[in-house]
Amino acid sequence: MEFLRPASWREALEAKAAHPDATPIAGGTDVMVELNFDRHRPEVLLDLTTVPELAEWAPDGDVLRIGAGVPYARLIEELGTRVPGLAMASRTVGSPQIRNRGTVAGNLGSSSPAGDAHPPLLAAGAGVEVESVRGSRVIPVDEFFTGPKRNVLEADELIAAVRIAPAAGPQQFSKVGTRNAMVIAVCTFAISLDPAGKTVGTGIGSAAPTPIRAREAEDFLTAELDWDAPLEDSVARRFGELVAQAASPIDDVRGSADYRRHALGVLARRTLNWTWHEHRSGRQECA
Repeated sequence: MEFLRPASWREALEAKAAHPDATPIAGGTDVMVELNFDRHRPEVLLDLTTVPELAEWAPDGDVLRIGAGVPYARLIEELGTRVPGLAMASRTVGSPQIRNRGTVAGNLGSSSPAGDAHPPLLAAGAGVEVESVRGSRVIPVDEFFTGPKRNVLEADELIAAVRIAPAAGPQQFSKVGTRNAMVIAVCTFAISLDPAGKTVGTGIGSAAPTPIRAREAEDFLTAELDWDAPLEDSVARRFGELVAQAASPIDDVRGSADYRRHALGVLARRTLNWTWHEHRSGRQECA
């Protein structure tokens, strides 16, 4: 196995262009599992841990540009109030050791349907900034995944950053697992409210071949919500039903398809109620 360690982002892009089959590694929390269990034996490993540009985040116009090397722990500590949904999901990832090493970009690169970071990125309408020696592009996250552990990255492209707008309103993330921590999700759900724009974003994880949005549920809430009134139980129930219907789960060792659908309906109702209470409380405090 050949091991490459570029010292700059440009060197990393040139190395990826020269070795399109190279497997990028930063936190290594997914890659090393594959290596240790001999599930994947790449001919070339491309170590990105020494690329300083990837470890930075900064505002960029209306969004936050979070470098691909920023670990979950820093995201929680430094950006928790700006992207609360993503920070909530980050807190559920592995152990403190994993959160100190793992990254949202690594989650995207692995493209697992169960990736914890994916639903809040979908709910927030985030973008994935990718680059090669040919140039850069930003891919809407809901167009990034193409199948289980597959995505639209070209062979010579690397993920440079995640682009996500600071929260315009309350956000929530909820996860069901077979235990309370250190677990792959049975299913996950994220919601993001934008009271000013009167829109709702959603994200579903571990309940379809790829992470997905519940678009019909979003459209239903956008049409039915009275942003100045209490949330009606019938609206919350119908929202949960539509979220469950959006999923296409399977039976596996972590849970059945029927259980996943049921759990998603519950998570959707609960997170909607939590975010709506936060929205209404904020309005009352500002009044």
